[in-house]
Amino acid sequence: QVQLVESGGGLVQPGGSLRLSCAASGITLDYYSIGWFRQAPGKEREGVSCISSGAGSTSYVDSVKGRFTISRDNAKNTVYLQMNSLKAEDTSVYYCFSKNSATSDADWGQGSQVTVSS
Repeated sequence: QVQLVESGGGLVQPGGSLRLSCAASGITLDYYSIGWFRQAPGKEREGVSCISSGAGSTSYVDSVKGRFTISRDNAKNTVYLQMNSLKAEDTSVYYCFSKNSATSDADWGQGSQVTVSS
């Protein structure tokens, strides 16, 4: 059974940094694409960043390019989202998402709240 557990969220001042972690169990990361999504109150869920299976190609939504970095540690079966230069508009619940590259089976984590405020 796939389980994704996010951690690392919290309250940070504008301009600050946080690192989110997505610890995966029941899967081998090398065979899955992992994405980070976020959803603010009253808004639709949006894709923030993704790292592909295998070679680990990365992609980012324009609003976070140059500020956020996604990475993967296969030994720890964990994906990270390093978030720098945070802005108030980054405030959201951040969700980890996994998708099997062969079967397209997908799963979600429970979410981690990130609040950027002075």
